[in-house]
Amino acid sequence: MFVSPAYAQAAAGGGSGFEALLPLVLIFVVFYFLLIRPQQKKMKQHKEMLGAVRRGDKVVTGGGIIGTVTRVVDDNELSVEIAKGVRVKVQRATISGILAKTEPAKGAAKDGGKGGKDGKEPDAEGPVTRSGGSASGLKALLGGKDR
Repeated sequence: MFVSPAYAQAAAGGGSGFEALLPLVLIFVVFYFLLIRPQQKKMKQHKEMLGAVRRGDKVVTGGGIIGTVTRVVDDNELSVEIAKGVRVKVQRATISGILAKTEPAKGAAKDGGKGGKDGKEPDAEGPVTRSGGSASGLKALLGGKDR
């Protein structure tokens, strides 16, 4: 009347070791494409962004403080002005984003410092931040000459 345990085990009998590992391999592949790979791309982009930080850029720190980079001290440290006359030193790794990039210096421009396509105005590649706004700031932008 009762089925012996030996017959029950043979009927449920498994397959090879490969068939047992196949679900684990599939789970790993799904995790790689949905979690690991996108995270690696994001880390690479963040590292490139941190390497491109220069003086005059408006940045956001990891704590949410917005400021302007006044000086690049070394590879790991930046001086950031968070209010008029208030400068703090922050680690480069704590910068979470760049809000506004400054235009490249004339010597560092891709076209040899000649400006834009017509040689007069630099090309605008995004928001440009400049200090000043007063008459003295405008005078400094114009090279110290009154026009």
